[in-house]
Amino acid sequence: MADTKIIVDCSTGITTEVELTAAEIEQRAVDAAEYAARKAEEEAAADAAAAAKASAQAKLAALGLTADEIAALSN
Repeated sequence: MADTKIIVDCSTGITTEVELTAAEIEQRAVDAAEYAARKAEEEAAADAAAAAKASAQAKLAALGLTADEIAALSN
C-alpha cells in the first residue's frame, strides 16, 4: 500500500486521495527523526530535574529536616 494524503477542497466538498511524492516521504522521515530527537532531549531534561530534586531532598533530610518540612519547602 502506497503512502497517501487526503486533499479536501472546502469550496466543493470533494476529497481526493493522492500518493505522497518522494520529497514528501523524505520530509516525513526527517520530521519524525527531529521529533524523536526533541522528545529524547525533553525526557533527558525531565530526568535530570527529577534527579536534582531527589538529590536536594536527600541533602535536606541529611541535615535533619523531616519529610513534612522538606515537602513544605518544595511548595
